[in-house]
Amino acid sequence: MSTKGKEQSAGGAPAQAQERRGRGRPQLRSDDETRAVIYEAARHEFAERGFAAANIADVACRAGVSTKTLYRLIPTKLALFEGMVTDRMDRFVSIVNLGACDERDIEAALRAALLVCADLVLDGEVIALQRIILAESDKFPDLAEMFYEKAMQRAIGALAAWLDIQRKRGRIVLDDSQSAAGMLLGMFVFQPQRAVMFGHKPLPQRGELEARARACAALFLTGCAVQSDQSHKPSGAA
Repeated sequence: MSTKGKEQSAGGAPAQAQERRGRGRPQLRSDDETRAVIYEAARHEFAERGFAAANIADVACRAGVSTKTLYRLIPTKLALFEGMVTDRMDRFVSIVNLGACDERDIEAALRAALLVCADLVLDGEVIALQRIILAESDKFPDLAEMFYEKAMQRAIGALAAWLDIQRKRGRIVLDDSQSAAGMLLGMFVFQPQRAVMFGHKPLPQRGELEARARACAALFLTGCAVQSDQSHKPSGAA
């Protein structure tokens, strides 16, 4: 067989042409998918280097995109930081909202919701980001305000929405779900978070968090228990 014949595939197409087609450009990601990859890379970059020292080119390299593509999707470093925090919180809120639909007993469901909150608030990179904000808030005051609004307030708001669903189902009695969520998270997770942030204690172990969640849930629900004369009243009834 001639050399030319050897280069023909079984179907008659030149082998080199088939190889070129096999090595074609991969299917392109959507902009939303690319942003998600960039935010994940940014989370690591900011946690490791801080806001001021973080390098946009290094974020692009971590994400496997060009700097031009990154700037097309996210125009500034502050927008990148804000988008990264918002992306993280969106995933957290979706988990808490799913938990609100669970039909388990209220105490077990509350413990589970609190542990989801702990996974966010006590995440090592989230704590690293908060340390960055504390250290650089003088130079970048917008960081602290943005993080409080996009992260802390949304965490409280997510738990408040969860509590409100339980109130509407007649499982608990509450006047102000937002305030109750803030107090509950303060009791459960913000105190150990501060101890970790300032280096007083290491991150709590899972068993310690579970024990704390049991204690906080029992204490909270004791104060919010539905009384026997209220158990059949619809939400909002006098």
